[in-house]
Amino acid sequence: MIVTNIDHIPGRPIIEHYGVVQGSTIRAKHVGRDMMAGLKNIVGGELKGYTELLQESRREAVERMIQQASEMGANAVLNVRFSTASVAQGAAEILSYGTAVRV
Repeated sequence: MIVTNIDHIPGRPIIEHYGVVQGSTIRAKHVGRDMMAGLKNIVGGELKGYTELLQESRREAVERMIQQASEMGANAVLNVRFSTASVAQGAAEILSYGTAVRV
């Protein structure tokens, strides 16, 4: 599966357009990570626990988007974007979306 943030794949014409596909996950903060984040806020520095959580969440959202595109018969997802939204205290949704096509 080709996944890209541009609206075409150079040298590959779009044969079929399937429409918008998306994948999402909702994640809550971990108490241990929250305590470490609080300490980092005092001394400064990267919140590695949250960085890892967001990377894992984006990866899962993209995998779900690719699965949906595959089920439609697509072999590429173009114009991929990410969105994040708070859905509850301490929980956020990571959404990936794009256009499923066959090239």
